[in-house]
Amino acid sequence: MESKSYKQIKPAMADPVIVKEIGGSLRHMRLNKNISQEQLARMAGVDRTTISRMEAGRAATLLTLVQVLRALDKLDILNVFSEEPQISPLQVLKMQERQRQKASPKRKPVKNKK
Repeated sequence: MESKSYKQIKPAMADPVIVKEIGGSLRHMRLNKNISQEQLARMAGVDRTTISRMEAGRAATLLTLVQVLRALDKLDILNVFSEEPQISPLQVLKMQERQRQKASPKRKPVKNKK
């Protein structure tokens, strides 16, 4: 039997199944920290039934999810959403072409010959 902590969400899974997996993962995290639903609810600032519903795979707001993850000290999970923009190899080459290759002496100002 697969452990919940190693189960992966697959693109072919239906959305309700994914929500249920997330709820199960939250339950797993809570139990690993030996925290009751009541304690977690107090820490997150939500009602105990909200925790129960989330763990059962019922929908919750993003705000509630953030509150619960913060209470579980698992906000780092959300880092997956802050993807850094990647520079293409062509952009890197163009940037390198624009870099100065050598220094040049200071130029004397040109005087008007009028």
